[in-house]
Amino acid sequence: MQKLKQRWEIQKTWQVLFPILGASLVFLTAYLIARSLLHALGLNNTAYEWLFTLGVTLIGYFVSIKFFLWCFKKLENKWKVTYKWEMIAIFIVFAITGSLSGKLAGPLVHWIGLDSENVHSAIYWTLRILLIFPIYQILLVCVGWLFGQYEFFWNFEKKMLKRMGLGFFLS
Repeated sequence: MQKLKQRWEIQKTWQVLFPILGASLVFLTAYLIARSLLHALGLNNTAYEWLFTLGVTLIGYFVSIKFFLWCFKKLENKWKVTYKWEMIAIFIVFAITGSLSGKLAGPLVHWIGLDSENVHSAIYWTLRILLIFPIYQILLVCVGWLFGQYEFFWNFEKKMLKRMGLGFFLS
């Protein structure tokens, strides 16, 4: 536990939550991908089902962890954070926000009355993707606040909107 605290610059016990939550979410994602592959390959209800799921989950987990650690090293100097554990919190916020905005766009398009049944699929998907953008911007700051990273995400938002020529929204 001491090595974990040193590696991620953890000062308080509650901050251990972020590495544990991050590793758990990566494992869950690897498991869900393994189960999707299992169904896609038609291996459900076979003798190899659990062996396949366990193997692909473990491989996916370790590959993902290596990838995220590589990303941390690349972004460590670019993103201004006080402690390394905050990087994990930021990655979790990006993951939650991206997934949630994609999920919320579908019901919002349906609520507007533009289903894939009553408009052309190109229009439906264009509107859905366009709706994801503002949902994502709002959720990014809100979820960032919940994870104690409001200042990082507010600065990130301002920078992104200015680069897109939408800085007038900040006035």
